[in-house]
Amino acid sequence: MNKPLDFGIYYDEIKETFMLQMEGASYVMALCDGYLGHVYFGKKLGYIPGKDALRPKDYTYLSGKPADKCVFMDGFPFEYSISGTGDFRVNALKVRNDDGFVGGELKYISHRIYDGKKDLKGLPHSFGKEDDIKSLEIDLFDKDLGLTVMLCYSIFRGLDVVAKSVNIKADRELYLEKVMSSSLSLQWNNHELITLHGSWARERIPDRRVIGHGITSIGSSRGISGHQDHPFMAVVSQDADEDTGEVYGVSIVYSGSYLGEIERTQHNELRINMGINDDGFSWKVSPDDDEGFAAPEAILTYSDSGLGSMTRTFHDFMRKHLIRSKYLHKKRPILINNWEATYFNFDEEKLLEIARVAKKAGIEMLVMDDGWFGRRDSDNCSLGDWTVDRKKLPNGVDGLCKKINEIGLEMGIWFEPEMISPDSDLFRAHPDYAIQIPGRDPSWCRSQYVLDITRKEVRDCVYEQVAEILRSSNIKYVKWDMNRPITDVGSTVTRAGEFHHRYMLAVYEMQERLLNEFPDLLLENCTSGGGRFDPGMLYYSPQFWCSDDTDAIERLGIQEGTALIYPPSSIGAHVSICPNHIVGRTTDLKTRGYVALLGTFGYEMDITKLNDEELQQINEQVEMYHKYNDLVREGDYYRICSCSALIHGNEYKKSYAWMNVAVDKSEALLTYIQVRGGANERSEMIRLKGLQPDAEYELPDGRTFYGDELMNIGFLTDKLYGDGAGALYHFVRRK
Repeated sequence: MNKPLDFGIYYDEIKETFMLQMEGASYVMALCDGYLGHVYFGKKLGYIPGKDALRPKDYTYLSGKPADKCVFMDGFPFEYSISGTGDFRVNALKVRNDDGFVGGELKYISHRIYDGKKDLKGLPHSFGKEDDIKSLEIDLFDKDLGLTVMLCYSIFRGLDVVAKSVNIKADRELYLEKVMSSSLSLQWNNHELITLHGSWARERIPDRRVIGHGITSIGSSRGISGHQDHPFMAVVSQDADEDTGEVYGVSIVYSGSYLGEIERTQHNELRINMGINDDGFSWKVSPDDDEGFAAPEAILTYSDSGLGSMTRTFHDFMRKHLIRSKYLHKKRPILINNWEATYFNFDEEKLLEIARVAKKAGIEMLVMDDGWFGRRDSDNCSLGDWTVDRKKLPNGVDGLCKKINEIGLEMGIWFEPEMISPDSDLFRAHPDYAIQIPGRDPSWCRSQYVLDITRKEVRDCVYEQVAEILRSSNIKYVKWDMNRPITDVGSTVTRAGEFHHRYMLAVYEMQERLLNEFPDLLLENCTSGGGRFDPGMLYYSPQFWCSDDTDAIERLGIQEGTALIYPPSSIGAHVSICPNHIVGRTTDLKTRGYVALLGTFGYEMDITKLNDEELQQINEQVEMYHKYNDLVREGDYYRICSCSALIHGNEYKKSYAWMNVAVDKSEALLTYIQVRGGANERSEMIRLKGLQPDAEYELPDGRTFYGDELMNIGFLTDKLYGDGAGALYHFVRRK
């Protein structure tokens, strides 16, 4: 018997079959008469299989009967489908020729297998050491269109992940009307769909539902990935929970308008697509374009052991192969942001007052938010005029920064570089810099327009203003905000159908330029909270402001939905004042600290108004952060219980609990939050996860438990009283 295949990419010439072999999963494709079909993605196979899954005997067209071609085109599980010639399912590619006609047919011509992977120029993308990555490129060709479609695949040692992208070139002038980064075919077997939905201040809430016949889609046409849907889908078996069942996760390394769609066909096949939103999309390709059109990278994962395994795979992938920042494995500075403390009503002395008290509490950085520039006393002016308001800051940003440094804190600053106010010097001088349809008054949103940064002179103008502030000051942190969607799309230089994608490429270019000039800068992205929290932005910033809703109880669901995909180290989380400014709720300060501990940890309040007891609690929370952050940041994350719709039956629970477990199982932190107290109810017994079964673990109070006891019998939480009560339990493995 042959030895089972190890990690790698294989091609069997006799079977005409490709196999991507991962740690615990296999991805298989095969050729039938030159058509590339999807055979399998799932639990690891030992050997290259046959291609009966393609049902070649079902299609008489393959045996030489051209009259039956449409039956074949509308049934074959194409690895990458194209519209217009008989495949009536949701397609991956739509191409229009000069005459306006749509149609194509892709057939295999060549392939290449190699170590490592290539960069995606101008786009965020995964990376890694050459020895840890295997890549495959498959060229498909349409002879009538002169169109070459290169499908790119990469797999990563130790992870059940396939990274997919597409590059398209043409021998003649053509228009791409739809380009998906990934298309996947599965046989429906009572599968359900999990997505993340929301709105401003309630982002990424899990939604789970049965996949019915027809097409289900998620997406954004707002020019950002958006608060409302999220660029992620999980197709799961009906029995899938945290630890059991099959899970297929799909995401995309992109931050602009996107589309995720899944169709359950007449034959109970699932076709799952993810890519750039095709609403208004039209990209011109021509022979003189040597690089072609590069689609963003899609990320696919497989788990046969539930959602928890999918989550940890995404976390490991992002930490090892997507987040580049030097801060990835470092404690982030504990910061205090003045936004909820002062809003626009501050001056230098007020910020210094906050800094002095913050220093005594152990806080390490003060971040000056919106309102320091132009005439910015409200949100209706001055965006685009990144010059210091000397009435508020008589010594400038550099003078304030020096004083904050003398107190012993680092300093950060807020910008919104992509925006322009109608009431600004920049707009009065260059009204054409705003995105607008010629002859139509553009729509206001938050009293601002969006800059046309697809134009180089606009990018340079804004970048230089921002960079000049950073060059002249000892700024260590930048919060890059973006507070409105893109509407009224028009440009003097960019084709309408290409605008949204070129805009996103411009954002990436500006952030890349910023990090190249200021390599020690800690960049945190923000888009009205979490409106552009996606894998694409994590390539540039290791953390993202999770949501403008800082209420601890609301944040439980928001942060759980976020952590379904993203590692805790990327989740911007702060302790804010009560009653909370968004929902008006009052929650114990201790609990607010426990919830923020899951993320980057900081404060959003006027600390000068706290009493001595509250300041002492801040000191204790700072110590808590330093004690546990390495474990939270670097450890494995486990969901223990929640009230969300992620798992069937969760809606009957009243508590959230999660664990951060050291990779070597030496310690674990259990966070338990009782959302609602109840009458005549007993303490909750919860089963822990991720521990070493035969090891003995000890709590600070001296109690000891074996790992298998905690995971199989459970751990009895303390009796808590009141809504929003919480507790931390730190388990340390005994030597």
